[in-house]
Amino acid sequence: MINTVLASIQRMDNDELNRVIAAVKLQRTAIARTMTRKLLVGDVVSFDHKRGTVTGTVRKINPKTVLVKDRKSATTWKVTATLLTPLHVGE
Repeated sequence: MINTVLASIQRMDNDELNRVIAAVKLQRTAIARTMTRKLLVGDVVSFDHKRGTVTGTVRKINPKTVLVKDRKSATTWKVTATLLTPLHVGE
């Protein structure tokens, strides 16, 4: 199916591409909001970073992003909700 989609994109004009881009952004927003609804402040989550996996506690939940306080360095990260993996609730 993805090959069909990619082939169709190659044949699109600018207006059609703009419609596809808008649909992709809308879907990404929906996925991010679904994830943020599953999280609560205090949940333990992890995400991948170029230096390795970061594990931390949810401090604040925004519509698309989540503030996560790193357990090791006490750094606060602003992470897109779709990049988070819930580990366990509360702490």
